[in-house]
Amino acid sequence: MTAAERHEAIVETRVLPDESATQALAAVLAAQPSLRNAFVELHGNLGAGKTTLVRHLLRALGVPGRIKSPTYAVVEPHEVPGLNIWHFDFYRFSDPREWEDAGFRDLFASPGLKLAEWPEKATGLLPVADLAIELQVQADESRRAILTARTPTGAALLRGLKEVRA
Repeated sequence: MTAAERHEAIVETRVLPDESATQALAAVLAAQPSLRNAFVELHGNLGAGKTTLVRHLLRALGVPGRIKSPTYAVVEPHEVPGLNIWHFDFYRFSDPREWEDAGFRDLFASPGLKLAEWPEKATGLLPVADLAIELQVQADESRRAILTARTPTGAALLRGLKEVRA
């Protein structure tokens, strides 16, 4: 049994009333040292704000220029000094052979931050996420963010969020 399998999930819920709250959450996440080698899954319906959260996170990490959604490319790489980042969007992912052909196994095995939208489309191929973020659109257009730590790295990320909140 791996450390991730032995780790009990820790859950925190936040309300994001507007995009500036999403940006603030991204900034706090970006400031966490354990994010540098984390795997973060983003869940939610179309329009829930997954890509918006990722864009704010990438900006907070120092990614310059235009940040494209990897919907058609499946992955967009980014690099800032001392950090490799891969933003995956598995929405159009349908062939498991693509996983090997594209070298995704090697990317997930390498150091750096991995962010995956629509991870359920690659079920069985992805490692256990350190942190899963589910975004739900509320009736008032705010977002409910449910953050679930699934590994010790994810737990460290949630502890860091709580420390900033306090």
